[in-house]
Amino acid sequence: MNQNGEAILDAAAFAGICKALGHPARIRIIEHLKAIDRCICGEIVQILPLAQSTVSQHLKVLKAAGLVRGEVEGPCTCYCLDREMLDRFKKTAGSI
Repeated sequence: MNQNGEAILDAAAFAGICKALGHPARIRIIEHLKAIDRCICGEIVQILPLAQSTVSQHLKVLKAAGLVRGEVEGPCTCYCLDREMLDRFKKTAGSI
């Protein structure tokens, strides 16, 4: 918690998110998920000029950092932006 009582991240979690955001494709994924404001299945490959396996690796990194949630629905995985974690990241960055 910061001085205003807002939930912020500890140093390790903050650094992990910074590292996860260290690739332009991951930034584009976050921007897309934020803009559409819903969960998507398989659409992410269509917005990036990357192979399915490469996109999957980027999503794995974002999920491990806590910025993206993935739910298996039948043969595919649906991805959503974890807005609470993104807000905590932004508040932590603002407090530095």
